[in-house]
Amino acid sequence: MASTDLREELNCSICLSIYTHPITLPCGHNFCQSCIEKVLDTQRRSRGYTCPDCRAKFHKRPALQRNRTLGNIAERFLPCHQEMGETGIFCTYCVLSPVPAAKSCLLCEASLCDTHLKVHNNSAEHVLTEPTTSFLEKKCSVHRRILEYYCCKDGAPICASCCLAGEHRGHKVELLDEAFEKKKEKLRNVLEKLSPDREKVKREAQRLHERRKEIQEKAAGETKRVTDLFRGIREQLEALEKQVLDEISRQKRKIYLQLCDLLQQIETNKNELTSKIRHIDVLCNLADPLTVLQDQESHGADCCGAEEGEKKRRKTDHINVPDVCDLDKLLISETLLKGLAGIVTRASYGQEATDMLLDINTAANDLSVSHDRKMASGTERDQGRPQAPERFEFRQVLSTKSFPSGRHYWDMEVSESGLWGVGVAYPSMERAGAQYYIGNNNKSWALYLSHGDYSVKHDNVDTPLPHKCSCRKIRISLDYKAGSLSFYELSDPIRHLHTFTASFTEPLHAAFYVWWDYDWVRIII
Repeated sequence: MASTDLREELNCSICLSIYTHPITLPCGHNFCQSCIEKVLDTQRRSRGYTCPDCRAKFHKRPALQRNRTLGNIAERFLPCHQEMGETGIFCTYCVLSPVPAAKSCLLCEASLCDTHLKVHNNSAEHVLTEPTTSFLEKKCSVHRRILEYYCCKDGAPICASCCLAGEHRGHKVELLDEAFEKKKEKLRNVLEKLSPDREKVKREAQRLHERRKEIQEKAAGETKRVTDLFRGIREQLEALEKQVLDEISRQKRKIYLQLCDLLQQIETNKNELTSKIRHIDVLCNLADPLTVLQDQESHGADCCGAEEGEKKRRKTDHINVPDVCDLDKLLISETLLKGLAGIVTRASYGQEATDMLLDINTAANDLSVSHDRKMASGTERDQGRPQAPERFEFRQVLSTKSFPSGRHYWDMEVSESGLWGVGVAYPSMERAGAQYYIGNNNKSWALYLSHGDYSVKHDNVDTPLPHKCSCRKIRISLDYKAGSLSFYELSDPIRHLHTFTASFTEPLHAAFYVWWDYDWVRIII
């Protein structure tokens, strides 16, 4: 009895369980810390605080004092009761000390320990279940009898009275245990069907998680790329600004020096004229005729020397004095625009243009390659190059530079008419036979021009493009990792012609092809 009374004293009045971290209010009542904090949080909205037990009022949220003594007692008492069973349900008949219940009788509405279970009535009407305190849920709410049957029509547990005289009379019924087993069997079948669906959903969720992670990584990479790009643009703009300002300063210094020289000449002439004027003025004020007539310095100013003096004066009057308009604004603008174009190009393609040379070892003998190895043109004259496995049979050539990764672009100038092709190819591409032309196999991609019409070709599939040739400059842009190969016409504005998408598996080389003797292609970047 003492143990039962002690347990009641250790129960929190809010959660009705043994105290966990007990807290004491100023009024002296104890509660679990989490329980009283939830209550006080709720009361905060009403701007008033009260004790859940005695309703004592507090003007402000009361300070919570930890009751360590009560906490120590609760901690020692709790393991003893936890060992009695996880249900926390005790035998109804063990009043001296709590003993965990083994079963509950629905008829008696009592829980029994193993000892009392042995002497309990075993007749059919005494239905034993797992320990419970919800006896009313196990009985019919109308007849207060045990639920023993299941109405198949209404899908509800019922008692014997419901079957005989209640609203379920005449309905198809089953024993509760039989209906229970049937329901479990159906649930097992449903579970068996749902399991593959769950695995499918699980895989899809995993795929979406991976996709989300991939997008996050790509977004982070793209953010870094754009941040670095704008940082680079700012640095390039600052460098360009310095370059243009230096050009203006250079021109200013050049004109300034010219002006200084001219000013010095004018100052000298001005001083000479001032000296002559002063001397003549003195002579004009003299009264002695001999002195004036015999003065040698004034001879240039008399009528006899008037013509020579006039010539000197005119020469002085026609000194060319440059002004601000003599700044070479065209050169300044060209420097600025060229620099801005370079910055925009690098921003658009993510890097500098790719410089490259033609690989003479791959050039066909009916293809002429310029000394700077930038231009290829058709020729009837055999170039007499030695035979080699990498040499093409007819008017094709590859670049020396290969592209195993990264982002690149290069510009070309092409002949206005005729037939030519530009693109990329794997080094393993055939060098002779019907399939070796770029685009005629699965190892090369090409843009062709034939009599003013564009087309693209890969794996021997020729696709005409709706564009007519309007410019002799072509740009090829390659993003190896993204598997993107794009062709542009550098008209005004730049015109996109076509983009191939592929999963590249080998390093790529730029490839060039011409048909007629007057056809040519030239790398300009």
